[in-house]
Amino acid sequence: MAVVFEKPKALADVPFHYCPGCLHGIVHRLVAEVLDELGVEGQTVGVASVGCSVFSYNYFNCDMVQAPHGRAPAVATGIKRALPDNVVFTYQGDGDLAAIGMAETVHAATRGENITVIFINNAIYGMTGGQMAPTSLPGQITQTSPYGRDTDTAGYPIRVCELLSTLDGTALAQRVAVNDVKNVMNAKKAIKKGFENQINKRGYSIIEVVSACPSYWGLSPQEALKWQKENMIPYYPLGVYKDVTAENKGGAANE
Repeated sequence: MAVVFEKPKALADVPFHYCPGCLHGIVHRLVAEVLDELGVEGQTVGVASVGCSVFSYNYFNCDMVQAPHGRAPAVATGIKRALPDNVVFTYQGDGDLAAIGMAETVHAATRGENITVIFINNAIYGMTGGQMAPTSLPGQITQTSPYGRDTDTAGYPIRVCELLSTLDGTALAQRVAVNDVKNVMNAKKAIKKGFENQINKRGYSIIEVVSACPSYWGLSPQEALKWQKENMIPYYPLGVYKDVTAENKGGAANE
């Protein structure tokens, strides 16, 4: 009997620790599938961040390094420069990447470091109890914004792909989601392109995945997906914000 679906070899056979309805597991699988398809598992080094994905080093069958909070791009830079023939990726949440790690994020991108960044945006601090994050929406209720995010005092959310797309060192800045089958398939294509860019030495690639946090949004998994579709995706439109391969072919970078 032909095998039509199986666990990726790059994904460890251990249970995830994530909450019910969390979308980290889907993204982990997509990354592992891409590593399998590209045949680079044996030469890949992943960098785990601090956040809900802090234990991601348990889930991938490739070399993994744990980075201090926000420093994954700096750690990845060191690894890539020491081992330029290896494939290096970071896996980061919005607090790690867009708050304490924003300086590392921006400077790694503007230097055109040849790494691949998987960025999970669920608009909240998940690991530490549901506080407001740099990506929390205007009016969004969190543990530290019980009356909703007030843009007069807290400012506006950071749109990371739009920001990094302005930097010359960025090869790919694309925002995707994994809330339905169509978006999951598009997300996998984007993740694969991010790794292919690195293999082809095109520079810095970031794939932002709009995600859900049912536990700290205070919603069921089904309600969280609905809230994500109705609120997050309109504020963070999916699409390609920069793609040097499309630009070099004379195509449009934005969708």
